[in-house]
Amino acid sequence: MTFRNDLPCSDHPRSNFLRNDPPHTDPPHNDRLHNYLLLTPGPLTTSRTVKEAMLFDSCTWDDDYNLGVVEQIRQQLISLATSAAGYTSVLLQGSGSYAVEAVLGSVIGQQNISRQNKVLIVSNGAYGARMVEMAGLMGIAHHVYDCGEIARPEVAAIETILNADSTITHIAMVHCETTTGMLNPIREVGELARQFGKTYIVDAMSSFGGIPLDVAELGIDFLISSANKCIQGVPGFAFVIARTDKLAACEGRSRSLSLDLYAQWRCMEDHHGKWRFTSPTHTVLAFAQALKELSAEGGVVARHQRYHNNQRQLVAGMRELGFRTLLDDALHSPIITAFYSPTDPQYRFKDFYTRLKAQGFVIYPGKVSQSDCFRIGNIGEVYEDDIVALLAAINDAIYWQDHIEKFAPNKEPQ
Repeated sequence: MTFRNDLPCSDHPRSNFLRNDPPHTDPPHNDRLHNYLLLTPGPLTTSRTVKEAMLFDSCTWDDDYNLGVVEQIRQQLISLATSAAGYTSVLLQGSGSYAVEAVLGSVIGQQNISRQNKVLIVSNGAYGARMVEMAGLMGIAHHVYDCGEIARPEVAAIETILNADSTITHIAMVHCETTTGMLNPIREVGELARQFGKTYIVDAMSSFGGIPLDVAELGIDFLISSANKCIQGVPGFAFVIARTDKLAACEGRSRSLSLDLYAQWRCMEDHHGKWRFTSPTHTVLAFAQALKELSAEGGVVARHQRYHNNQRQLVAGMRELGFRTLLDDALHSPIITAFYSPTDPQYRFKDFYTRLKAQGFVIYPGKVSQSDCFRIGNIGEVYEDDIVALLAAINDAIYWQDHIEKFAPNKEPQ
């Protein structure tokens, strides 16, 4: 039996289009009225071959699917995360937030046990704040270190908290906070977790697969990510890469049936990749194809370089057009960039967005509570010529000021 995840790899940057046309007839950028280039933090623009992988229907009790696809994905994820022994992976239905909640609710012990567990949540954006909200709703004891949305967490401040509160047993933080596009200091915090003997949870939703990292080297006990981020699959499930001994100790801790991370892992371990409840089969097949394409691109290092180049080119071009970045360059990630909104009284984000969408580009509104901004992502099937075309489209969409001269799309970034 042949699966669609055996499709060939995407062979051209323009593979994000459904290319059923004869050769060399890919639609130009200004014809992307029904096939937008998504410049967001996910879902992303995916390759044609990733889309086509979903045209196959799978049986969820069949070994061809469970052993041939799911178990292969689990092993590949571990290999992407580390070459060290002692790690496992588990897939979970739902968005990335489902997996974050599953980890918090399954890993951190109940308050009525003999030794109360408590998590230090490092928060500098919407996704750190979401972990705080989850902990509160689940009755998880927690301490919040909130350094503000546009500040990088200070390692010294975290160390002070750990010294002052010996009841803290876990540390949780976001790696790439897409509220602003900031990369947080997971290496330095990992060193603190190791020094103080804390279980370390990292939400690497928007970085895993796009930024090189090694969970063993960083001391990460639980890493959380999603199918529709840097591996460039489609939405439908998330995954957790965990230290096997740490996950094995989580039996009976979960505050939820469906989000019981230990039970999901045990089912996959005992039944060779079987999911406890209905598997998102089409999403899984797309993800298997996306992993194949990641390997063909040259792995995480090569993809990171493409994302980095995209971001550098985008920022240089946007600055030429008069836009300012929310963060200093030293704080930027290659994933998404926040730009201040123009101060011209005629500017409206919705109008700007609509004009770009009409040209085939979809950007993202801002999420920073104290600053008026918008965001542009650099990940997915996005390449240098896409950024060039985007900058030209932005120039055309700047309706609130007169232009003396149009942006030159072939100009090299400074």
